[in-house]
Amino acid sequence: MANPFLSSEEYDERAHQLYNEGRYDDALQVLHEGLTIYPAAVGLHVGVGYARLAREEIAWARRSFDLALALDAEHEDAMAGLGEVLIKLGQMDAARELFFRTLELGYEDDVELMLQIGRALFREGLAEDARQFFEAAVRHAPESAEAVSLVGYTQHRLNKDDLAIATLRRALRLDPEYAEARIYLANVLYDRGEHEAALYHLGRTTPEDHWDELGIWRIVELKRSIHKLAEDDPELEPWEIRLAELAGQPDAIDDLLAEVEATVLEKEEEAARTQLELFGAMLVELQEKRDPVQHRVMTRDGRAFFGTWDEIVQQMKEVNRTFTARTLQDYMANEARRGFSLTGVVIPIADAESFIKGSADAGLLRIIG
Repeated sequence: MANPFLSSEEYDERAHQLYNEGRYDDALQVLHEGLTIYPAAVGLHVGVGYARLAREEIAWARRSFDLALALDAEHEDAMAGLGEVLIKLGQMDAARELFFRTLELGYEDDVELMLQIGRALFREGLAEDARQFFEAAVRHAPESAEAVSLVGYTQHRLNKDDLAIATLRRALRLDPEYAEARIYLANVLYDRGEHEAALYHLGRTTPEDHWDELGIWRIVELKRSIHKLAEDDPELEPWEIRLAELAGQPDAIDDLLAEVEATVLEKEEEAARTQLELFGAMLVELQEKRDPVQHRVMTRDGRAFFGTWDEIVQQMKEVNRTFTARTLQDYMANEARRGFSLTGVVIPIADAESFIKGSADAGLLRIIG
């Protein structure tokens, strides 16, 4: 039941606390109670919009932000929220127009707003747009390690790595415990081939600091190659545990699907064996008459491999020291997952040829012959 003794600001504050705790249903209940008393309270409509957005109820979120802007056409949080809704709807030009409208109206001193908008643009790959909002935040909060590091992220995305490294180091001088910036800096250094510097920064993080598999893969790889640790060294165990946590454990549905897939594969293999027995002699004869096609690939670290597609993948598996796979299929599945973490590109693993070509499409290697 609505409490008439609470102000709209108090309802907004209560809902905001629940929102920050991830209790979106409870936040909505408080906001709706407040709106029964204060139907024209812009802040409450904005709160409903963000709670709906968090629950992926895009149409309802848009309705709330539209209502808020109908009451106050220059409400900065409503403009930012509606901009995020429009991004999800694929209306990028309209979203950008709303975002930049906040700058025109003089809201750049609202640091949290600038960071929110900048992150929304950054997630969409609009690094140059995002940079303007992050730099606005830095102008008004020059001691904010978060704001400074976000400028560094955009510099890296804009291929200005020297600037990015300097900016990220500045962020870490402001806050040496800011793990997100340290991990990002380590990855930039790793990509530049500065592996010892990358390991220095990764080594100052804990497994719990990582929410992406890439940094963990790299610290394990670097500890093995630079510190010469064995694969079963106890020092690596916490990182491998965290890697397993991020990869996730299969649930009951995954187990069922795996069982069905195994059954299908078993039947397909049985049929294939029958076909091979029938045509084995013919295949052997054809193979003797024609040499297999040879290929050459080069990985990003300069290693070259030569042979058939299967032979190349086998060679890549044999030189890999980060993950010891039992089979080629295990190796390809693991590398495809790591490649996706690095590039966002899905690499097929149906066979060696599609795996190598997919890896080339993702920029992880080059096919040179």
